[in-house]
Amino acid sequence: MSEPTEPVPVTRAVDSGTARLLPDLDGERAWLLTVDGAPQSHVDLDDPEHLEFEYVRRIAHVVDTAARPGGPLAVVHLGGGALTLPRYVAATRPGSAQDVVEYDGGLADLVAEVLPVPSGSGITVHRADARRWLSAAPAASADVIVGDVFGGSRIPAHVTSVEYAREAARVLRPAGVYTANLADGAPFAFLRAQLATFAAVFEEIALIAEPAVLRGRRFGNAVLVASRGPLDTAALARRTAGDAFPARVEEGEALGRLVAGARPVRDEDAVSSPRPPDGAFSIG
Repeated sequence: MSEPTEPVPVTRAVDSGTARLLPDLDGERAWLLTVDGAPQSHVDLDDPEHLEFEYVRRIAHVVDTAARPGGPLAVVHLGGGALTLPRYVAATRPGSAQDVVEYDGGLADLVAEVLPVPSGSGITVHRADARRWLSAAPAASADVIVGDVFGGSRIPAHVTSVEYAREAARVLRPAGVYTANLADGAPFAFLRAQLATFAAVFEEIALIAEPAVLRGRRFGNAVLVASRGPLDTAALARRTAGDAFPARVEEGEALGRLVAGARPVRDEDAVSSPRPPDGAFSIG
């Protein structure tokens, strides 16, 4: 009997650059996806509940607290990567209906070929622009919308405006939650504007981030949470505080001080997120 072959890296030109799938030696079927050297996703096919990236774990906490544990949800993922979070939701909330919108068709094809999702997962991948797809989605059709749209290492301008936030609110059900992965560093011009933008549309907003990022000590990820109904920020705070890299949940007056003076972004003056400093997210 022949010995099983070791997984080997896969490199392919995709629409947004050069994608690489790198085997993770810590898991027999675990993979790291990078695009132009920047980490995009980590997936463990044998353990979809394992979330390697801290910001993904924080978004998962938002999904976990959006409804009763284990109950199915209708989730829209704007930005797909290697489908880490959709796999997590399928495992933790069986029966969920999930739409994944991925602009990079070449990347979607690579993931489908090398890291296919199990049959009957409830995950449907759409090759489309995130905002265009959202504008055509039915009203009040989603419990959660996850925004993780990046063009390279930057968030495109057209998913940062009040008009975009209104589309997200339209697609969400009354108690639905919008959450997004943002990236910025001091003095937080982009982050503050995003908070002001979503506060102009949603009644409740919160922010999850590591203290070092909030204090401006380094460029990093911050997770926005927005809803028209009450947010269970106490449950979020407990979960994020227990992570390997603890984060804080900012809301109310503390968040208001961060946002003070920032103005909502309109389509006509929207800009992409700032380019990360060299080495902020890249790997060798």
